[in-house]
Amino acid sequence: MKKPVMTLFAACLTLACVAGTFADEKPVKKQAKKQVVTVKCPVAGKEIKIADAKTVSYRKANVYVCCDNCKGKMEKDATAFATKANHQLVRTKQYRQTKCPLSGGPIDKEQKVKVAGQFVKFCCEKCQGKVAAAKGDAQLAMVFADAAFDKGFQAVKKKKKKNN
Repeated sequence: MKKPVMTLFAACLTLACVAGTFADEKPVKKQAKKQVVTVKCPVAGKEIKIADAKTVSYRKANVYVCCDNCKGKMEKDATAFATKANHQLVRTKQYRQTKCPLSGGPIDKEQKVKVAGQFVKFCCEKCQGKVAAAKGDAQLAMVFADAAFDKGFQAVKKKKKKNN
């Protein structure tokens, strides 16, 4: 007689725990995409607040620089700062990755490397391995130099405002 009672008690206790767990759970809210607040000036390399930055028109988007001096240098010769400016365009979500920056092929979401704080995806283990083995500015250039950037990234289309 003790065994069936204990079994029934254990079953009730398990059911109560499971029911209590689900009753306490709240629906998971979809997290908003994190807005980038600071970036590195592609000319001086300083961390700057976007709200306080000067802007330079580059690739039909905005690159943020720390001062008027850097703005002048960027406007005079953007190619000298292209790799870091391209990186910033992705960090600020003005450009997005669509293909592998090394091969131009379709990306495999499992093959990725964090490059200067930005996850970059690749088509295969070989491309991913090349970038993972590189360090610093060499790694940044492999992914964000103009030729690689043109293969792998596209401008994000701006949503048109509705006129009501």
